[in-house]
Amino acid sequence: MARSSPGSSVVAEVMYSRIIDELGRNVVNGDLAVGERLTIDALQLRFGVSRTVIRDCMRILESMNLVFSKRRVGIVVQPPERWNVYDARVIRWRLEGTSRAQQFRSLTQLRCAVEPLAAAGAARNATTEQRAVVVDLARQMRELGEAGHLEEFLAVDIQFHSMLLLASGNEMFAALEDVVAEVLRGRTQQGLMPSNPREHALATHEAVAAAVAGVDPEAAENAMRELLAEVRDAIS
Repeated sequence: MARSSPGSSVVAEVMYSRIIDELGRNVVNGDLAVGERLTIDALQLRFGVSRTVIRDCMRILESMNLVFSKRRVGIVVQPPERWNVYDARVIRWRLEGTSRAQQFRSLTQLRCAVEPLAAAGAARNATTEQRAVVVDLARQMRELGEAGHLEEFLAVDIQFHSMLLLASGNEMFAALEDVVAEVLRGRTQQGLMPSNPREHALATHEAVAAAVAGVDPEAAENAMRELLAEVRDAIS
């Protein structure tokens, strides 16, 4: 039996991603109207790919509740209230599109509700290794932030917030890891971060880390709340 080469797998992955991204953005931005019907034949002609590829892509978009398929009706575009708004790709498309401001507000409100409690949970439940990692990540953020290395700073910032969610002891908080990563990534990509992170932001990250390392849930929660209040004000 012939096997596909690694190169062909990469090409296929790029092709699938291109189709899913384009159609996903079309739905999220309203270029495809709610209730609009799509057909496999029309999509196959549009993208120049096989019916199998289009069906596979539609299944992925259907898993996000952006569309649904019905026999003798076709593929129908779903309204926003049906979308899986926690899917990282849906978040990314919304942050890139016309609903960017609303999406940032919604995500920041979610973070303000969840992350202070996650920080408190991490102060209670983190392992010794996790506490050390959080402190080291805060140290790296200061070094990278003061040096103006925004891309590297972003990567460490994502690790910092992800670690707190994972160490919180709450599996539902941990499941928001990709959501928080997308909003952090989106702020940088949309030019909403200063060229050098503010001293207050660096200091509050360090305060969160120190409280987690010191097993002080109240201080960790308050420091994270203060950090996110600044983010909320900046987004507003």
